[in-house]
Amino acid sequence: MPSQIFPGVFDSLPHIASFVLAIAQEAGFDGFDLYQIETGVDEACSNIIEHAYCGDCSGLIEIDCTASDDKLVITIRDHGMPFDPNSIRKPNLTSKLKDRCEHGLGIYMMQQWMDEVEYQFFPGTNILTLVKYKSKGK
Repeated sequence: MPSQIFPGVFDSLPHIASFVLAIAQEAGFDGFDLYQIETGVDEACSNIIEHAYCGDCSGLIEIDCTASDDKLVITIRDHGMPFDPNSIRKPNLTSKLKDRCEHGLGIYMMQQWMDEVEYQFFPGTNILTLVKYKSKGK
């Protein structure tokens, strides 16, 4: 299982994307699936940096990727503040932009573009698991 640890800073996002995309491509993902994987991971890690670590540059983000014949499982761990994704309301996509809530769109995008999104919290550790299944015909 390829694993890598990155500093919990926004400058790490391109490196995280390169790491995950290389594994996804090797596993046979391409096209829009790669875009969805990259965007889901980017949203997750941005949220960790901004909310779990509150911009403190001392935190770390650990990424584990496991590819099988039919899916890619990305496990993202951090040791920042705990987060309950159920506490964020689903965005109202039909309201005017000025009336929309500032938060929650990233979680919504992860849920729309990844096939499974699971969050767990253990004392001192947040674990987010993102699963993307290969499209039929691949």
